[in-house]
Amino acid sequence: MSRRYVGSALLLLALTLTAHAANSILSLSHYDERTSDFSGMQRGGLEAIIHEATYPAYEDDAKYAYRQAEAMRAGLLWGAYHFGNGTDGRKQADHFISFVGAKWVTGHSASQPSGVLLVLDAEQNTHYPGGNMNVEQAVRFIERVHERTGIYPGLYSNENWLKKVFGDPSISSNSRETLKKCWLWIANYHKQPASTAVWDRWTLWQYTGDGVCGLPRRSYPTSFLSMRKVERTIFSGDNSSLRRFWAEHAWMPEKELVAKE
Repeated sequence: MSRRYVGSALLLLALTLTAHAANSILSLSHYDERTSDFSGMQRGGLEAIIHEATYPAYEDDAKYAYRQAEAMRAGLLWGAYHFGNGTDGRKQADHFISFVGAKWVTGHSASQPSGVLLVLDAEQNTHYPGGNMNVEQAVRFIERVHERTGIYPGLYSNENWLKKVFGDPSISSNSRETLKKCWLWIANYHKQPASTAVWDRWTLWQYTGDGVCGLPRRSYPTSFLSMRKVERTIFSGDNSSLRRFWAEHAWMPEKELVAKE
């Protein structure tokens, strides 16, 4: 393909993404110190928050429960992620699911029709104990989450790590099949992701964090209302499609707990 047509195709792709994708998701963790006005964020166009729930070694995010309750009251969609390390993936999944399930049952809004979206954060680990999560540990985590909830979580990683670790040709066919059952949340702060390893496409794209973004700020802002240097994520569809996606892939913890009583 000539450079002229390649350039036209890329421009068309960018225009299509801008026109149809929903730039309406924030990810938060205990590192975000500010108390957020979730009702104001919802009025400002925010649709969803994905919050860190658990992290190495078997720690719970102290800001998770309060923010979940406030986000629910504001009518926002809610998601939870676990930051994985290089220990037993099954045990990590048990801790994650038990924490998220307990906080959902005691704190969610009964008027919220969608459950909690579950995510495994499997990236290079530079600040928690336990080293990096490898593919087999991630697969054990995913399988355990599915065993306990009946759903497959999303998998989050940056594009370079995804290509290096999850795109390794030596990964077994069984592990590849398990990974493909997850939806992909990919990070790239400089361009639209292209390498998606075993996945055909990405579902969520985190394009900025800590103020880092090599994309045009007019279309890809790094702030949200009064919040600066936030982690912003684009969904590969409009907001109506985002809510349908959430309803189809989220977990309703109380159903599982009631069934066991």
